[in-house]
This record gives sequence, C-alpha cells and structure tokens, in this order.
Amino acid sequence: MSKIVRVSVTFTPQLLKDFDEVIQKMGYDNRSKAVQDAVRLFISERKWLQEEKGLQAGVLMLLYDHEVRGLEDSLTHVQHHYAGIISSTMHIHLTERDCLEAIAVKGDAAEIRKLSDELSSKRGVKLLKTMIVSL
Repeated sequence: MSKIVRVSVTFTPQLLKDFDEVIQKMGYDNRSKAVQDAVRLFISERKWLQEEKGLQAGVLMLLYDHEVRGLEDSLTHVQHHYAGIISSTMHIHLTERDCLEAIAVKGDAAEIRKLSDELSSKRGVKLLKTMIVSL
C-alpha cells in the first residue's frame, strides 16, 4: 500500500462552494477523492506539453469574449500563421459576448504547443482546454 501524503490547498470561498456543489452532485463522499481525480485530470491534460516530440492530433477548445477589441482579428492572425497544423475550426456563439471555438490540429507536438500558448495568452481568452493524443 502506498504512503499517503497530506497537503494543504487554499481556495477562495466561492471556488470552494462551487467545488463542493459539483462533487456533491457527482456523488463524491469526500473532497480528497475529488481533488485527487482533479489533479490526475490536470496531469493527463498537461502531460503532452512536456512530451514535445512526434506527431500529435487533437482539439483545442477556446472560450473567449468576442467584444474584447482586436481579439478576433488577433485569433484569426494566429490561426493563419499555424495553418499547416490546423485541420479545421468550428465557431459557436454561446452568449452575446462569449464564443467557443474548436480547433482541430494535427502536426508536430512543439508547434501545437506554440499555437496553444499563443492563443491562451491573448487578452479576452477566458479558457483554453486541450485534448491531444500522440500518434
């Protein structure tokens, strides 16, 4: 049996409230198991960033505020720069301000990472989520 290590985590009151609501609806008995699962998910989603070798494919999900001045032009410019690895995009209007864009990618891992970093660093981008697999 593996040794258990206790750690302390700091949450804002609202984040903890939201977390507790979600894990309660999912049927978790305690926060520890939910935090462990969240950390595992975080690691699996980010591990590809460290393995910048070879051919990879996947989807970048981008949530952004389209009313931020210049953002859409900037996102388009970045995507044109990476046209060699972008297979397709899908744009969805969520609210009057928020848009969701799914960007299908296939190519060199380092290039996919650069694209992801450039998109996520733009002002007005609220979230960039990746699902990448090695080929």
